Amino acid sequence: MTPEEHPTGASAWRMSVGGEGGADATKEVWPSQSRPLSHDRVTLVVDGTHFVVDPAVFSAYPDTVLGRMYGRARQHSFTRPNSKGEYEIAEGIGANIFRIILDYYRVGVLHCPEGVSVAELREACDYLCINFDYNTVRCRDLSALLHELSNDGARQQFQAFLDELLLPAMVSSAQEGERECRIVVLTDDDTVDWDRDNPPPLGEENSLILYSTKLLRFFKFIENRDVAKALLKERGLKNIRIGIEGYPTCKEKVKRRPGGRSEVIYSYVQRPFIQLSWEKEEGKSRHVDFQCVRSRSVPNLITALEEGTVRPGAMPTPQVDELDRLNGPAPLSLDQ
Repeated sequence: MTPEEHPTGASAWRMSVGGEGGADATKEVWPSQSRPLSHDRVTLVVDGTHFVVDPAVFSAYPDTVLGRMYGRARQHSFTRPNSKGEYEIAEGIGANIFRIILDYYRVGVLHCPEGVSVAELREACDYLCINFDYNTVRCRDLSALLHELSNDGARQQFQAFLDELLLPAMVSSAQEGERECRIVVLTDDDTVDWDRDNPPPLGEENSLILYSTKLLRFFKFIENRDVAKALLKERGLKNIRIGIEGYPTCKEKVKRRPGGRSEVIYSYVQRPFIQLSWEKEEGKSRHVDFQCVRSRSVPNLITALEEGTVRPGAMPTPQVDELDRLNGPAPLSLDQ
């Protein structure tokens, strides 16, 4: 057995043990110690890799998932060992990510080396209830780290915008019997001056207006709009659209058309909008459309016999409409 220094700075012991069919499996012992394994250690299987861990290391962070499973409280209701006494945990987390997680319990820092996705490490931390911020993460790729931290800040900021600005506007629409709403965000200094007799022709009169320069700046970034969409979906809202488009603010000039008709030209500014609904999407119509076909049924048997359309001794079978087949009993034969 030889010690191996892990790239994250954690020291682990690796040993090969006989596996099924004579194959060798790799076990990693955390933390590394020269003494024999104690009976208190547990084997965690993550992404096909066996980690032999002293459960005492998880007691340092009892509020995390691993701390609750294998710490002092030993809440084994989270998982049960397999037939070999091993715990198969953290499904979907790679072994390289789990090594960084184990190192966190030893040194209190998540060292993310080059080649390891910061986004995947973030997902693993969320799953295992490990705090992910600039105090606990060290990585070379600062862009990826700051992106994740920006997502956290954007989520918290939009939650405040939703409660303070957007939700009151949605409640106002709902109280008027609407099932959806469209909200345009203007700056605090924007003014809207429409001609009462000649409003804009695009239906903006049905949009609600929010004057908030802070919310406008928030929606300027497409990443923030993605965070907002995700949060709105989590809150049960549907048909969400967030974007930026031209919005008419005031009259620019008035043109006189032949016949005395006037046309108002408006000045447009690029402003963000949000459109959403709180009702279920309309399902497809269950109505079945049957093709209208000229009936071949014989309306009058006497006339048919005179015209020779019915063979002597044979009685025609009346044609049954499709709707009658579905909605009524089977028709009786004429010879019954």
